[in-house]
Amino acid sequence: MSVTALTTADPSAPEPGQTARAVAASAGTLRARLCPPMPADRVLGWAAALAVTLLAGILRFWRLTEPKGIYFDEVYYTKDAWGLMTHGYEVDSNTCSGPAFVVHPPLGKWFMAASEKLFGYQDCAGAVHGSPELGWRFASAFFGTLAVLVFTRLARRMFRSTLLGCFAGLLMTLDGLEFVQSRIGILDIFLMTGLVLALACLVLDRDHGRTRLVDRLTRTDGTESTDGTDGTYSTVGVAGGGADARYGPRLGWRPWRLAAGLCLGASMGVKWSALYTLVGFAALALAWDIGARRTAGFPAPVRGALRRDLPAWFGCYIAVPIVTFLSTWTGWFLTDGGYDRHRYGDGFVAAWRGWWSYQQAILEFHEHLSARHVAQSTPMSWLVMGRPVAYDYEGPKFGEQGCRAVEGCAREVLALGNPAVWWVGTAALVAMIALWVVRRDWRAALVLVSFGTSFLPWLAFPNRTMFFFYALPLLPFMILGITACAGLVLGPREASDTRRLVGALIFGVYLIAVVLLFAYYYPILAWETIPLDDWRDRIWFPAWIVA
Repeated sequence: MSVTALTTADPSAPEPGQTARAVAASAGTLRARLCPPMPADRVLGWAAALAVTLLAGILRFWRLTEPKGIYFDEVYYTKDAWGLMTHGYEVDSNTCSGPAFVVHPPLGKWFMAASEKLFGYQDCAGAVHGSPELGWRFASAFFGTLAVLVFTRLARRMFRSTLLGCFAGLLMTLDGLEFVQSRIGILDIFLMTGLVLALACLVLDRDHGRTRLVDRLTRTDGTESTDGTDGTYSTVGVAGGGADARYGPRLGWRPWRLAAGLCLGASMGVKWSALYTLVGFAALALAWDIGARRTAGFPAPVRGALRRDLPAWFGCYIAVPIVTFLSTWTGWFLTDGGYDRHRYGDGFVAAWRGWWSYQQAILEFHEHLSARHVAQSTPMSWLVMGRPVAYDYEGPKFGEQGCRAVEGCAREVLALGNPAVWWVGTAALVAMIALWVVRRDWRAALVLVSFGTSFLPWLAFPNRTMFFFYALPLLPFMILGITACAGLVLGPREASDTRRLVGALIFGVYLIAVVLLFAYYYPILAWETIPLDDWRDRIWFPAWIVA
């Protein structure tokens, strides 16, 4: 076995001819650097994550059918979902027949159609079947709750801490914007959940690939390895020099990388904007491959990653997302009534020409969407919640709808994030820059690259009509930034008791602030009737009143 990779990565690595025990010790050092062990509390880790998820589910499903009827953009998506459920394509809601021109891909509406089929819906003519509000909101609540579970487990893996994983999950659970989007029948919660799933697969692939790299470098017992290669590893050419000594081994099948591509393609099948995040995730995956080979000590890590990893990377981050995205349009291809379906006639080529024409029309719509709206906002204002969106508002008088205040009451669904999450999260982004510069922490890079590729493209369209809830996909990256800062505040295990106590106090106070602010704003997130004066107390800035 060649120890070139080990000696470069670790100055204390053994020279050729040393004992297998010395080689194994050096291998352990390399493994710790490339893929530190997960926490040993596996059962507790799952139990804690499920407890956080249960809390999220209770909050999101409780009184899910309030407000009654259709509100805000449910007016579009509930009808689109009904069209998909009954025709396989979106139907013109004015005529209840014929194609509708819609500007978002169909996957999110297919999710809504599935829950409408299970629980109820309102058809195009206005007839009610079953429980329609539950029908078109159940899918949102389910995906919003699923996002919390996956995100909790993701953060636990990233920070190798069950405590920090649950902390991140609680921040998502108690954020007002994620909560509201989980209780309304529109698309953004499906987009965010798809990106969280993709991010979890991306991080799992990072660990999986690095573990496999170490396994292929450090087997010295001559037994057959789990990936089918000879335990000595010399069978693939390292011992004799050659390409593998310069570039490192091929890592073989990467199932989590494939899963990441599938999730990214599905996210694009909800909204096109997932393409921006795909670029960031793909760049991170390739950079991590290069970094792993550099850490392992191969003299040509960039060329090694390009030679060994690029073909599979291209397949998983380019080909798979494209195929997955196209598959979300299956209903349009298999039926005859979709928009532009027969614009160029019948047949396979004509269908593809019609589909491409449809995509061009959608792109043109988005590029020229500049109609003024009372609730619109700019991307920079999203970071400080400068202009939340009032999805619905009523002002019951005394004696109406449970109002007991003489001056009258208010009830509202306001798409407003938790100030302790969004404001601190914005500051945490700056801290991530410092963490990356000082420590080259890969988690800081993940936050910055993912946030940047998801946020910065919006700045290129200053005249486009945009809303605060477009920022929902940014939330997971902001919370990961906060979680990284929380880990720094808590300090390392070997820190003094005083240091750890101060860190724990700051950590606890912040978490209490998150809980209290969510409880404080809950009434205007969840359509509760409260006295008008109490409503005014919660509107901290004039821009939070959308009139």
